[in-house]
Amino acid sequence: MQTITQLEMLRKAVAQLRAKGGTVALVPTMGALHEGHLTLVREAASRADHVVASIFVNPTQFGPNEDLDAYPRQLQEDAEMLEQEGTALLWAPSVGEMYPDGFASSISVSGVSSGFCGADRPGHFDGVATVVCKLFHQVLPDIACFGEKDWQQLAVIRTMARDLDLTRPYARDIIGIPTVREADGLAMSSRNRYLNEHDRSAAASLPREMREAIARIEDGQHVGRTLAALEDALLGAGFSSVDYADLADAASLEVLPELGDRPGRLLVAARIGGTRLIDNMAVGKP
Repeated sequence: MQTITQLEMLRKAVAQLRAKGGTVALVPTMGALHEGHLTLVREAASRADHVVASIFVNPTQFGPNEDLDAYPRQLQEDAEMLEQEGTALLWAPSVGEMYPDGFASSISVSGVSSGFCGADRPGHFDGVATVVCKLFHQVLPDIACFGEKDWQQLAVIRTMARDLDLTRPYARDIIGIPTVREADGLAMSSRNRYLNEHDRSAAASLPREMREAIARIEDGQHVGRTLAALEDALLGAGFSSVDYADLADAASLEVLPELGDRPGRLLVAARIGGTRLIDNMAVGKP
């Protein structure tokens, strides 16, 4: 595996991969890799001939009071894990390489970015859309793989790719990979390592209470009261606050007062021990 930190060298290396024939898959990450990331890499390898993974802690998607400086960075360990998975290239640019002096552009995707994390973290999805657009142009992948754990991010990226005619990858070739979970159901996340033993144990109530709420909604119980009960249950389990707990249309992310016939998604963000956790699960018809 080649580890590349300069854009000119990346373009040459990707061109060499393409000269060998076959397709290229991109797996964008911010590092601090865990089994969830490696699942994306394996899925990418099953769908393409060459896998390019990126590690870049993107400052433009962090707010002024968020954990940019504290975000875990372990490039050498991450590189070893990617090499063991047979990754062809690791793209690990510096901030200056990704955003050179004078950089003044930003991509904003309205609609799907406006609620949920978009409301709680102003500018976050502008940073996501901008850096992912740059990664697509830098690597020119045939497909790209993202985890479904951040369902709203996936919707933003697909909309951005469709609207800006990023025909390689096509929006339909942006692959969402089901969330990888710990044994107790908690969604794998690099931020889980922030939790102490007590909070980590309490955090397992998040997926458990979400599944309970979904069962009630699918049973026809009132959505608003069910979601209010979900919030109360999380606060009772040790979460300090719930940023949102909503039922939304799985495609448009329009908040749904009732399930109806459209596939739904339960999206939740809650804070425990100073750490903000997000999760989502399917509701209703697939």
